Amino acid sequence: MTPKTTEERILKTYQCDRYGFVRPVMLMNELQSVADRNSESLGFGRTYCSSHNIGWVVTHYLIDIIESPHEGERLFISTWPVSHNGLRAIRDFEVRGSDNRLLVRATSQWVLLDLTTRRPLRLDDSLPQYEQLNVRAWDRPFNRAPEFDATKTHIFKCRYDDVDVNQHINNAVYVSWATESVGFEFRNTHQLSGLEIYFEHEIPANTPNVEIDVALTPHKSMHTIRVGTDVKSHVVCYWN
Repeated sequence: MTPKTTEERILKTYQCDRYGFVRPVMLMNELQSVADRNSESLGFGRTYCSSHNIGWVVTHYLIDIIESPHEGERLFISTWPVSHNGLRAIRDFEVRGSDNRLLVRATSQWVLLDLTTRRPLRLDDSLPQYEQLNVRAWDRPFNRAPEFDATKTHIFKCRYDDVDVNQHINNAVYVSWATESVGFEFRNTHQLSGLEIYFEHEIPANTPNVEIDVALTPHKSMHTIRVGTDVKSHVVCYWN
């Protein structure tokens, strides 16, 4: 069995912004959807994890948007496990058009938790053996989030529909908060070209709102997502 999963999509109108480009939250959800099916097919997905009281948690997403997918495009979304070592696993992604041109490349890092103790588990001790593909879509290091001095803070309400089946705010929503917090005028005159997402802690389902600290420059915005003083995530957005 190949360790790579590729799925075809036609980008729908509701998945796109006012100019017909894919919404960041939709891109994140599509990547996660294909990743879920890939891990299930290789034997370490939701079914296996649920039966062993364990769960995957993402620590980093690094996404390079070479060309933003557009409404009506036929897309081919691929993902595969690259490697795992000790406590951490790497998963990469590609999004290609119908002519095979590369639109998006991404890499991500994950840890496996004991859902009772919330402690990381050694992967070799906790998972069945599975095939990996030692080919990189985007070879980037998983560094610490950059520090910055915020120039403004936005407050966003946590909605009921932001909560996923894991009973916390879905991580794709973090991207939506970050890209919305730059303001309408900036967003309307810039196009997203890259994302770096550094996850610290989950946001529980009953959280009423979050605060987003923002520092904005012409081609980069930096964001800290927090609940009170408890930092939940850092996001860096790159803009054209």
